[in-house]
Amino acid sequence: MTPYELLGLVLMIALARAVLSLPIVVLRSQGRTRAVAREYLDPFIIAGIAAWVLITFVARTYYIPSASMVPTLAVGDVLLVDKFEYHFHQPHEGDVVVFPPPIPSPDDFIKRVIGLPGDTFRIARGTVYRNGKPLVEPYIAQKPDYDLEVRNYNIYVNDGSGWEALDPSQADIPPRSMWTAPNRIPPHCYIMLGDNRNDSEDSHVWGFAQNSGTFDAGPRKGQPAGFTGRAFLIFWPPSQARILHG
Repeated sequence: MTPYELLGLVLMIALARAVLSLPIVVLRSQGRTRAVAREYLDPFIIAGIAAWVLITFVARTYYIPSASMVPTLAVGDVLLVDKFEYHFHQPHEGDVVVFPPPIPSPDDFIKRVIGLPGDTFRIARGTVYRNGKPLVEPYIAQKPDYDLEVRNYNIYVNDGSGWEALDPSQADIPPRSMWTAPNRIPPHCYIMLGDNRNDSEDSHVWGFAQNSGTFDAGPRKGQPAGFTGRAFLIFWPPSQARILHG
């Protein structure tokens, strides 16, 4: 657990304890009522401020509305997302990340980081190869039923009907000038896939996610890109509560 995760948990516990410590009591004396009210209201206010700081700057809660991350995340799960961590380092392979997608959507998406800037990347016969090495992915629901390759300055997908390049007007595929090599993921770009590979709208559909700047292509070209944060804790429902690991 990172220091930011620990801070988030501490602040949440402080808020919960402040709420639970409020007594249900009626006192007749006006002066005594004020003293008791202040005694219990002060820690509640402090915890409320701490919670506001937590939500604004450190962490945020998210509700999972779809099955694209099954079995890692179920519909109805509520997550705590660390908004602070990526100010200090870039996402790692395996991180579960919340981010604005490069296609029109009223909500952020949540997917797993699978390919990083500078990587070679392909999916062949259900196995993901990153820099030529197969990934061990115990977290997926099933192997993808499509093949994918980053090559010739694009993402090519074969769903059984032949290879097709993603359309830069419909997917975030940067122009050639932004690539360092025709077969390597461009700078600031990431391959994001759902754990429920065959029921997930992700990079095999809409191209790259970006960790900064504005989208280089696609229907949201020129609009702000970035990563909202890393999901690190499922805290609801209680039966699902656990720390998320990459």
